[in-house]
Amino acid sequence: MLTFRGETDVERGFRYFFNASGVQVDFMTRDVERDATRVRPILDEVLPTFKPDLIYTYGTPNTLAVAGPYDAPPTANFVRDIPVVFALVAAPVQTKIAPSFASSGRNVTGAVHVVPTDVQMRAMHTYKPFTKVGVIYSPNESNSVVIVKEMQTFCDANGMTLITQPLAMDGTRPTGAGVEQFVRDLRAKGVEWLYLPPDTFIATIFNRIAPVAIDVGLPTFGSTEFFLREGEGLVGLVSRYYSVGQLAASKAVEILVQGRPPKDVPIETLKRFALIINMSVAKKLGVFPPIAMLNYAEVLV
Repeated sequence: MLTFRGETDVERGFRYFFNASGVQVDFMTRDVERDATRVRPILDEVLPTFKPDLIYTYGTPNTLAVAGPYDAPPTANFVRDIPVVFALVAAPVQTKIAPSFASSGRNVTGAVHVVPTDVQMRAMHTYKPFTKVGVIYSPNESNSVVIVKEMQTFCDANGMTLITQPLAMDGTRPTGAGVEQFVRDLRAKGVEWLYLPPDTFIATIFNRIAPVAIDVGLPTFGSTEFFLREGEGLVGLVSRYYSVGQLAASKAVEILVQGRPPKDVPIETLKRFALIINMSVAKKLGVFPPIAMLNYAEVLV
């Protein structure tokens, strides 16, 4: 199991599914400490001795570092002979992990956790109508770039304005340099919401983003459960991490127990999503949800 920022509810859900299914598994976990360039050295160390029957990957950077894009040349140094099951990948088609959800055409499958972008944008507008929205993202994370493009398409079609702010880069890696000022600048430009994309690096610096957003009165909309449960995001329409882990594990069981080739196991999202509202943040901002929304939202107090 290759994690990105330590163990999360995704991995706990993944393990639980095996236990609940009565499938005995020997897990070995390695964490890349938020740096996907560590993946190759870990594989070089682990694969010759542990000889896994399957590799679990968390997030787009880890998955691409293990399996590569589907159109990578045959000489590229990626894993091809071991099944790979991913979780927490936002856009597997656009990032070339798979040509379609129906089949990767290779030894890869997994679980997608992000609610369609247009659905999220409508949920945001239902909570508090807006004409201008901002987003901070890592320009090296292809899934985040895809989401930003989808946001732009939605805004263009609905007469809204999107203001984008890529993070500063140190070579090929994003940094958190100046992120607090980015939030203030977006607010000064009239942004009414700050959208939090499914960005693995943004998650690691959200503890620097959220306090500033609250201080300047900027509501935040989270694309993943992390921003609501482990940070001070205001609201989000999300897939529960634990359930995403279980969905990914169900695909691993199909491969390991039922003998199905990964290319024959479709990539899927959950069938049901959760609207989560962080009421303590709503109170700090003075931005409360419509009463009707409380009938179906999960409210954190």
